[in-house]
Amino acid sequence: MRHFLRDDDLTPAEQAEVLELAATMKSAPFEHRPLEGPQTVAMVFDKPTLRTQASFAAGVAELGGFPMVVDGRLAGIGERESVADVARILGRQASVIAWRTFAQADLEQMAEHSGVPVVNALTDDFHPCQLLADLMTIREHKPELAGLTATFFGDGACNMGNSWLLAGATAGMHVRISAPEGYTPPQEVFDRAREIGEQTGGTATWVEDPREAAEGSDVVITDTWVSMGKEEEAAARTEVFAPYAVTQALFETAKPDAIAMHCLPAYRGKEIAAEVLDGIQSVVWDEAENRRHAQKAVLAWLLAKAGAGE
Repeated sequence: MRHFLRDDDLTPAEQAEVLELAATMKSAPFEHRPLEGPQTVAMVFDKPTLRTQASFAAGVAELGGFPMVVDGRLAGIGERESVADVARILGRQASVIAWRTFAQADLEQMAEHSGVPVVNALTDDFHPCQLLADLMTIREHKPELAGLTATFFGDGACNMGNSWLLAGATAGMHVRISAPEGYTPPQEVFDRAREIGEQTGGTATWVEDPREAAEGSDVVITDTWVSMGKEEEAAARTEVFAPYAVTQALFETAKPDAIAMHCLPAYRGKEIAAEVLDGIQSVVWDEAENRRHAQKAVLAWLLAKAGAGE
């Protein structure tokens, strides 16, 4: 049974296949109906959500399925019932489970016991659906992914930093993490990205100085400095990450045709300047829409693999 729990669950060839399928689905949104019936996709939310819920619900409907929303707080997953028991229950009711939660280990346990494909809709460690949407968006604005330089600014230790290293290396990109010391991805994620890069030509580096990191970048990326669950650290984080804000001046250090990305929600004037986020080189609204198309492709791809007994 194939699952999509982290970015390197897809090989380079598989990632390219999913991205091509996503582009096809975007051009003809109602032609692919692998969930016709309708089959149910259980969408489980333990964390606040807007784009994830909206894009999965719309995408499942376009695939001919029924999006069943499960409020993780009401279900009490891991408290009222164990993750394994919830997995067994949802696996009998749904064809796929998408879970937006905290611990990567819980997601892996869900996959172990579900009997159906499980998709990571965000954990504290990885955000692979967002990265597929990001890569899809870049493909729409650049000739090809391989060889591009993408730089992530801010809290490199967050799920987006981890996922950019893995997914970017899988696509053959040169990924830079520009973050203060102590806020970089774990060494094992760098090691895994570099291992993947040996096959694809991609690279993974940490560049502490933000202006140095921005130079020559094709893609400039940032995310909120205060991730869910870290609200009490807001003041301290603002001070630490202030030099890594994507200002207009920093953005102009990148290539003249660079694009700006942010997975949202964004806080204008903090991690990104309003003139960058809302500027003509920003592709954040394309990113937000492409969550739907990328996730549709993942769901269809996993269902096909399940049907083939892989």
